[in-house]
Amino acid sequence: MIEEIREDADERMDKSLTALTTAFSRIRTGRANPAIVSGVEVDYYGNPTPLNQVANITVEEARTLVISPWEKRLVPDIEKAILKSDLGLTPQSSGDLIRLPLPPLTEENRRDLIRQARQEAENTRIAIRNIRRDAIADVRELVREKEATEDDGRRSEEDLQRVTDAHIHRVDEALGEKEADLIVI
Repeated sequence: MIEEIREDADERMDKSLTALTTAFSRIRTGRANPAIVSGVEVDYYGNPTPLNQVANITVEEARTLVISPWEKRLVPDIEKAILKSDLGLTPQSSGDLIRLPLPPLTEENRRDLIRQARQEAENTRIAIRNIRRDAIADVRELVREKEATEDDGRRSEEDLQRVTDAHIHRVDEALGEKEADLIVI
């Protein structure tokens, strides 16, 4: 039973790290990356639909994305959706293609993006600690109900702390990589 609690906590912490990776991919770094527009939704036959489900998104140059909608009539809708998003990008339409040039990052933009990345990392750390807290509460409940010994409970808490420390270390590594990526460009 205790092992199941640890495995569940480990799995949930991994999911938090996956969510952090997704959040980091949406923070633009000055280089074109299709993940930048992954949060943009287009009105497609009355339904909000992710952009990557109605168009191909490719990197044309280091700082230009090309969006080619599957239906030509979607071009104006895609442009509106990009303008409405908080990406700060201006689409350039040419017939049935939309080019999305990424402006170079200013020093102020870099600081804001680093601040945003740090906030995402802190939110992930908090989520991981909350998972640890819940798992430890479950272990203590097992000990209280005499379904596990106190020694098993103590060992399990130490094990959960080691798992938590390892996941938080991975968060810190991911944040370091993202900060380096934002500073270099």
